[in-house]
Amino acid sequence: MESIAIIGAGLIGRSWAIVFARAGREVAIYDAHPESLSANLAALEASLEDLHAAGLIEEAPAAVLGRIKVVDSLKSAIAAADYVQENIGETVAAKREIFQSMDAIAPPATILASSTSVVPASVFSEGLAGRARCLVAHPVNPPYLVPLVELSPAPWTAPEVVERARRLQESVGQVPIVVKKEIQGFILNRLQAALLSEAWRLYEDGYASAEDIDATVRDGLGLRWSFMGPFETIDLNAPGGVADYVARYGPVFNEINASQVPRRWSRETVARLESERRKSLPEKKLGVRQAWRDRQLMALIAHKRAHK
Repeated sequence: MESIAIIGAGLIGRSWAIVFARAGREVAIYDAHPESLSANLAALEASLEDLHAAGLIEEAPAAVLGRIKVVDSLKSAIAAADYVQENIGETVAAKREIFQSMDAIAPPATILASSTSVVPASVFSEGLAGRARCLVAHPVNPPYLVPLVELSPAPWTAPEVVERARRLQESVGQVPIVVKKEIQGFILNRLQAALLSEAWRLYEDGYASAEDIDATVRDGLGLRWSFMGPFETIDLNAPGGVADYVARYGPVFNEINASQVPRRWSRETVARLESERRKSLPEKKLGVRQAWRDRQLMALIAHKRAHK
């Protein structure tokens, strides 16, 4: 699949354009709001410059940018596309409308994928003539730095479509996983929700400060998790592997699980956390810190590539 269409040129859309263009694919990008395109393209070019400076792309940024073509209509973007990545507003109505239009225009073999993080593929593809070629390809923000992509098909998505999408993502340097059946939040957000919910609970109940909870993940769990997952972690944390780990620590974890009762995030806790975070990082410096985060991610990616 050599011809890629990006629908929606916001943060995620322009990030996807980088993913495909740096891998040599020709990319057509369309946004229903042309006035936003110029700013987004300028940000896209800046991101390519940063990637080049970090040694994460060998080509000159201008060469990569040259494979990204701005078009002025949905039809121009997808009429000859092999694969479409949609990135518009996160509402069911918007997803249904854009997929109905794309299904009517795109060639029958074109894969239609959504970046949605909240809408299952079955919701926006039901009733379409080409529903078998529709699925979710949910990235992590920003996808040109964090390679995981969750492929979540509808019950009627053709298996060969999922396989073609998986091979495409691998070929452009992403790390695709397949969600075997639809579930709210897919895999990544559910794992993130579990950790974040417990972090809120520990903070709200006064067990530790926000900074110390962040440090626990940043300088504890996160170090291992940057190169292995939770199952491999426990497999290596007991002499006899997973079964040995469960025999040693399972009862304690079962007790902890029983105590982790779900609760809503209260306004009072949100206000307290917001105050604590703004003392550590004033609002006017959020953008600077976000840029720092992205540079740290680039350095980590470069390190991981060098030590595979």
